[in-house]
Amino acid sequence: MIIGLMLLGLAVGMAARAPEEDDVQLLKDAAAVLTELHATPDSDIPRALWLKAKCVIVVPGLTRAAFGIGGEFGEGVASCRTPDGEWSPPVFMEIAKGSWGLQIGAASVDLVLLVMNERGMEKLLSNKVTLGAEATVAAGPVGRNAEAATDAQLSAEILAYSRSRGLFAGVNIGGGVLRPDNDDNEKFYGHPVSPREILFAAKAPVPPEAEPFIAALRLHDIAAAVDQAKGTQKP
Repeated sequence: MIIGLMLLGLAVGMAARAPEEDDVQLLKDAAAVLTELHATPDSDIPRALWLKAKCVIVVPGLTRAAFGIGGEFGEGVASCRTPDGEWSPPVFMEIAKGSWGLQIGAASVDLVLLVMNERGMEKLLSNKVTLGAEATVAAGPVGRNAEAATDAQLSAEILAYSRSRGLFAGVNIGGGVLRPDNDDNEKFYGHPVSPREILFAAKAPVPPEAEPFIAALRLHDIAAAVDQAKGTQKP
């Protein structure tokens, strides 16, 4: 009887620590956005810029908020490059803004943000950061060749891309607020852990549920390396 109760308690505890379905689906959706982005090379993120990015944030399905005034809200996931060239376990993020107008009348858009240096990601891990004010952001250039990037884009801490109705393009998200979703991170990993510990200190392993997202990031690295080996881009 006692052993049975102990096993029951253990099972309940394990169930409570299991990642929530919404978080698992968000990771799958983020992986799908990256896969579809790679499938459209004419509007893909330039390979040279991808390889220089320190972190990537994917927000699948930024939607118009339903609180009576114009506004958008989205949930996404971030991963950063580790010293050994791998991608870190994901951190859940939230983004919101008064209104970006949701391009070409779409009900939702997908966002991909390249964080070009660790300083930019450190800013985003603060409690609440206004894009364009505390962290510089620019619409990212599209296509495989990064030579089209302007000085403003090359000096920005964050390059932003959006997809609406199957088309990817650079997008200006200045004025938006981006922050870690600490509640979702704690539920996903089963214990309190800071975003910095996840991204930069290897304090959490990559959960099996996050593997599709990490695999999609790796595929972009491989494609970029192949392009550079062929000499299709400047390093």
